[in-house]
Amino acid sequence: MASHPPLLTAVSSSARQLLLLLRCISFSKKSRVRISAEGIRFSTEEGSIMEAFVFLEKSLFTSYTYNAPPPLSSQEDVPAPPYLEINLTALLETLNIFGLSDPASAMGKRGGEYDSFATHRLNRHNAFSTHALGMPAGICTFSYAGSGSPLSIHMSESGVTTTCDLTTYEASTTEEIPFNRDSLALKTIMRASSLLDTVTELSSMNPETITITATPGSAASNNISFTSTGSLGSATVDFTTNTPLSTTAPILETFQCPRKTSASFKFGLVKAAQRAMASATKVSLRLDGEGVLSLQFLVELVEGKEEGEGVAFVDFRVVPLFEGEDGEGHGEGNGGSSDEE
Repeated sequence: MASHPPLLTAVSSSARQLLLLLRCISFSKKSRVRISAEGIRFSTEEGSIMEAFVFLEKSLFTSYTYNAPPPLSSQEDVPAPPYLEINLTALLETLNIFGLSDPASAMGKRGGEYDSFATHRLNRHNAFSTHALGMPAGICTFSYAGSGSPLSIHMSESGVTTTCDLTTYEASTTEEIPFNRDSLALKTIMRASSLLDTVTELSSMNPETITITATPGSAASNNISFTSTGSLGSATVDFTTNTPLSTTAPILETFQCPRKTSASFKFGLVKAAQRAMASATKVSLRLDGEGVLSLQFLVELVEGKEEGEGVAFVDFRVVPLFEGEDGEGHGEGNGGSSDEE
């Protein structure tokens, strides 16, 4: 009897774009991976108070082949797509095996976060590589035979190839932080760079918490504010839909808020999304009726050649603080209620 073909074989013409997206959620060393016919979904979490997702649609790959696992018997349904766990740090090191430039360097990444070996590898690549800046680099192939097998990554560039087998584990949990899309207290779309500037500016206060407050007004005076609080004091950054005439595009593209609403979060959790803020062009910021924060970042990838291609989303969900908490504990939230949309 012939063996079952590999469950997944996916080829990308640019390891750089995979590295760009996965680095956005690299605040955790481990990642859960869900493989399906539509693509590969990577997720990381910080306890049960924050999680992030990156979905690599099959359209982002040059070729994508998914063979559903066979049922154990003729009377059983086809098993659900596999849900496994890998070491994300090892995956990022593999994708960076040829010393690809860090796409997030523009946000001022501290050099101390690189070890000496990684720095040496990057310098060696810069000395011998003939790739032009911004051009695709590194052909990458993902393959996964099935349950119990490693996730294999095959890298090839300029005639040099390497293969890395990452040990896979059974996912400890498949639960996600619930977010009620049908009951939103706030929804706004804004420039990701403006959110990055806000978080960077508020970081100077060494804050413990950040409070997001939205106040509906007229079409030109809707307001959203970000207030940080810590031992050094507090600071607030405000945005409105009333854009000066000198500005070419509004910071807040859309604003939906039935009534004034507010929710507080541990500042470090929101700051963990800085890589995504730096890589994205837009962000959809939402609060549900329980105060859970959803940040959905739109990342444009230069490799996309047709409309709708070369675009990926990075999602963050953060559980709010109970009213009166100082940032050490979390709960169901203190978000303002809203009318259902």
